[in-house]
Amino acid sequence: MPTFDSASAIVGGAATRHLLHVDRYSLRKELPNGQCVKFPFFTVGDCFWCIWYFPNGARSSCADYISIFIALDDRVAKPVKAQARFTLLDQAGKPVPGHSVCTDEREYSAVGDRDGCDAFIKKEFLEASEHLVADRFTISCDVSVSNTFRTENRATPPSDLQRHLGDLLVDKEGADVTFQVAGETFSAHRCVLAARSPVFKGELFDATREGTATGLFLRIDNMEAQVFKTLLHFIYTDSLPDMAGQEESMMAEHLLVAADRYDMQRLKLICEEKLSRDINENTAAKMLRLAVQRRCQMLREACIEFLKYPPALEAVMATDDGLFEHVAKSCPVLLKELWADWFEDDSIQDELVTCL
Repeated sequence: MPTFDSASAIVGGAATRHLLHVDRYSLRKELPNGQCVKFPFFTVGDCFWCIWYFPNGARSSCADYISIFIALDDRVAKPVKAQARFTLLDQAGKPVPGHSVCTDEREYSAVGDRDGCDAFIKKEFLEASEHLVADRFTISCDVSVSNTFRTENRATPPSDLQRHLGDLLVDKEGADVTFQVAGETFSAHRCVLAARSPVFKGELFDATREGTATGLFLRIDNMEAQVFKTLLHFIYTDSLPDMAGQEESMMAEHLLVAADRYDMQRLKLICEEKLSRDINENTAAKMLRLAVQRRCQMLREACIEFLKYPPALEAVMATDDGLFEHVAKSCPVLLKELWADWFEDDSIQDELVTCL
């Protein structure tokens, strides 16, 4: 799967730079003209967006080019104005002269609204250049969203509710519930937890619960202490602590399970987004199982997108012999959906028939 690096700055609206690392260039070239790869979504200006990458052009007139677009991937109450700049980068991360395009600022109001460039990079140029290395190259995507609800000279400061609630969690002042998780104890506030999770609301205000001198005492099973600590951090601040690399992926997997357990849909979607960015031959089978078990539509679609490519599928099969059997038993409709996208391959079809 492609990966994203990003940095953000807000100036009278929202602006974000994403480095899109496009791998398996030669494999993606097998897609016919007019078909695209939709790279996982990201957020700018409180809206979800995604990149549409056409390896053989978006239309017949630009079949010799790579086309690229930004598309709204969210439902919005009112149209939002956005603008995007796409730039081919060299191996040092510098812009390649003559290979930068900027869209006009326009309104996006419905899922799938898009704008971009049909003739972004000529394939012949890219393939002969030093910018394509190990079947991989990088595009910088600068996206800015106008924020019509803000003015440049605000008399009131931005909200600090998250900071105050975070301090409340750290200070434990007024805490009236204690959790024991994997040998560690955590203090929290019933009203905050109940407001954020309908499951916590049902558990914490159950009239049959027994209390202690300082409030309720509950034990949480089947969860690591660090995962529960991070869950509490999100409940109080609506954000996740800084994490890097493998730690972030592992925590996202555990947090997704916790979010599903406590019916916290926003956290669940955040975790799905993070996991969708990190699908590879070693994680695809596990992520697909997780997506089916936890009813994760976004993660499920990302896995399907990855497994559409025969080399990727063969690599996953080589490391996970039970993939077909699991999908066939747990979600046969999903197996048929995958099957419809795979290339003709007798050996794969024979194994599918055996599983079904």
